[in-house]
Amino acid sequence: MYRTEDLNARVDELIRAGRLFFERGWVPATAGNFSARLDESHLVITASGRHKGELDADGFLLMGLEGEVLSPGRKPSAETALHLQLYRREPSVGAVLHTHSLTATLLSRLSRGALVLEGYEVLKALPGVDTHEVRVEVPIFANDQDIPRLAARVDAHMSEHPGLHGYLIEGHGLYTWGRTVADARRHMEAFEFLFQCELEMRRLTR
Repeated sequence: MYRTEDLNARVDELIRAGRLFFERGWVPATAGNFSARLDESHLVITASGRHKGELDADGFLLMGLEGEVLSPGRKPSAETALHLQLYRREPSVGAVLHTHSLTATLLSRLSRGALVLEGYEVLKALPGVDTHEVRVEVPIFANDQDIPRLAARVDAHMSEHPGLHGYLIEGHGLYTWGRTVADARRHMEAFEFLFQCELEMRRLTR
C-alpha cells in the first residue's frame, strides 16, 4: 500500500513539471496530462481540464491500475487509458508525461509513420543510449478519440518494437515515461530539444 508521504512527493514533482513545461510552451491552455505510480496497484494522475501551469494538490486524483477512480467527485484525464497501458505493460515505469508542444505537434504532421533521430549527443539522455551513433525511432500514431483503441495500438506496437522511449500522436503531442518523475522529465526535455533540432534542420535545408 502506498504511503501518504509518497503521494504528496509525487504530486509535488508533477506540479513542478507542469510549471516548467508551461513556461516552455509545451502545455498550452489545459493541454497535457501527467501521472506517477504509487505502488503496484495505484497511481496519481492529473484531473481533466486543469491548467498544467497552475496545478495544486486539488488538480490530481487517485486511481487503481484497473482504471477505478478512488477520489470521489474528480474526473481523470480523457487519455487515462494511455497511462494505464504503460503501467500495466512495464512494471518499471514510474511516471508518464504527455505534452502538446508546437514542435512535437508540427513534426507529428510533417513526418510519416515515425520520426527518426540520429547523430545527436543529447540522445544519450535516453535510457540505454550511450553514444550519438544510434538511430532512435519515435513512432507516430494517428489521432483517435477512442482512447482505449489507441492504447491497444500502442501496446501492439510496443510488443513488436521493444525498448521504446516515447511516441507521438499525429497533430496532438508527445508521450514519454521513466522510472521516476525526474527520469520522465529528463526524457521529455531531451525529446523536445531533439525535436527543435529536427524542425530547424528541415527549415534550413529546404
